[in-house]
Amino acid sequence: MAAEILHPRPSSIVAALYTLRDLDVDVVVLHGPPGCSFKHARLLEEDGIKVLTTSLDDTAFIFGGAERLKEVLRHAKERFNPSAIGVVGTCASMIIGEDMSAAVREAELDVPVVVVNVHAGYPDNTTGVIMTLEAARDAGLLSDEELERQRTLMLRASEIEREHGAASRDYLPPSRGDLKHEAARRLLSLMRDRKRGVVVLNAKKETAYSFADIVLALNEVASKTSARVVNIANLRSDVGLSRIRRYALDITRELQECGVHIHHLTGGLDEYAVAGEVASRVISERYCDYDYAVVCGVPHALDVGMLDMELFAITNGPRQVEPLREMGYHHVMVEIDLHPRTLGVNHIVPSELGECLRALAP
Repeated sequence: MAAEILHPRPSSIVAALYTLRDLDVDVVVLHGPPGCSFKHARLLEEDGIKVLTTSLDDTAFIFGGAERLKEVLRHAKERFNPSAIGVVGTCASMIIGEDMSAAVREAELDVPVVVVNVHAGYPDNTTGVIMTLEAARDAGLLSDEELERQRTLMLRASEIEREHGAASRDYLPPSRGDLKHEAARRLLSLMRDRKRGVVVLNAKKETAYSFADIVLALNEVASKTSARVVNIANLRSDVGLSRIRRYALDITRELQECGVHIHHLTGGLDEYAVAGEVASRVISERYCDYDYAVVCGVPHALDVGMLDMELFAITNGPRQVEPLREMGYHHVMVEIDLHPRTLGVNHIVPSELGECLRALAP
């Protein structure tokens, strides 16, 4: 039992949906029951994607739902005129052995269709990402080189989750972490005392829109207190899928407009798993004599064992608090419900810790 995960884990089906969004697919058809992945399907509509369902019922579980899938696909093409369509399997369609590719061919659509034969039974949700990218390559929407790059990143992300993340033990209790106003007071005290700090943005995709607000707030306080902060971020905009590049461009532009300079770029917003390792090396090699570091986004991707300073971690995962403390972070905070607030935006979104810093600053 110790090797099994007892607390809920992200779904490969949901991972497939988000990956299709990152590929700028316009319409996605979930081939399954109407309630499958409802919450995330609804949230994705805030990001401008139409998510439809074939609404399979108990009759379709016995006799199949191919005709229903063809009907929905044709309706989607006629009503929304998409440039590309995604078809995502569910546990139900996979169990009954539905041939979704055959249904797509018989629907005779004249747009690229990415067919993802996925279900929720995989231990790592990154499996859904890789399966989607493979299907996108087969549909002509992705190069072989980008597929291999993404596969490497996803495999490393899964390793990090097993090492220090929510897959690192059979059960992790959810936690809100430390009180943000107390952590904000400690940060303000360090900055007033002219202690030198490193601010690290190591965020995953669209969540960076809110984690970047913490970077912005710390730099605002630094300008008022004449404190020294160095900014490190995974905001490269020349790598990754098209939508992810746009996120990096949006955030970088806004930070620059606010006078925030990124001193070191560690990778793109899809490279958080390896960008964290780069950030660790930069800090240990160039800023090892600094007093504190604030890491926002995916703090468990950093090797903080090599850092002898006061460490602050900000995550959006309530089950990530305990592992982060065990890694050596002295302060751990959780930005609750951050992800829904960063869907469908193109600007930095206020964070709880950022607002605390602003409220308490002189």
